[in-house]
Amino acid sequence: MSKLKKNREKLNLTQEELSDKSGISIRTIQRIESGNEPKGQTLKILAKTLGIKENELLEKEEAQIEINSNLIKIINLSSLPFTIIPPANIIIPLVIMFAKKQFNPLAKQIVSIQILWLIFGVIIFMLSSFMKNWFSLGSNFILVVMILLVLSNVFIILINTAEIDKKGKLFFRLNFSII
Repeated sequence: MSKLKKNREKLNLTQEELSDKSGISIRTIQRIESGNEPKGQTLKILAKTLGIKENELLEKEEAQIEINSNLIKIINLSSLPFTIIPPANIIIPLVIMFAKKQFNPLAKQIVSIQILWLIFGVIIFMLSSFMKNWFSLGSNFILVVMILLVLSNVFIILINTAEIDKKGKLFFRLNFSII
């Protein structure tokens, strides 16, 4: 239920009555109540008419998402066997996520972290091959870089799994989602 509808019903107003009091068309009120956000002058007028602050009409209600932490751990751990085959460390969690219909922010974050790790891993691997040639580093240099990259991903996966188990959230998380 939209914030506008809740506040309108608290005052026992119909859409028509709110339209008459505010001067805003019924159709606009219907659009806002169906999910569009009021903006500009419309927002100001509705807030004033209802006797509330403008931001009270903009607050979106948090949808209660039930997160299955065991399934989230499985999605996270599914990257582990495939850390040495980088594209699979993204594909397998995505397949599980879609098969089990886990489109919650936590699952998306797990896949986003793996995508970001893959991008950085490729960049670091390419730079290491150039550095090997530029600085005449030994032939084992690239092998060491590969091992460090795999270990860093294993570390991220295991720490995130432990944090999901303890607190139900990720230790390493992004402020954005790639998917």
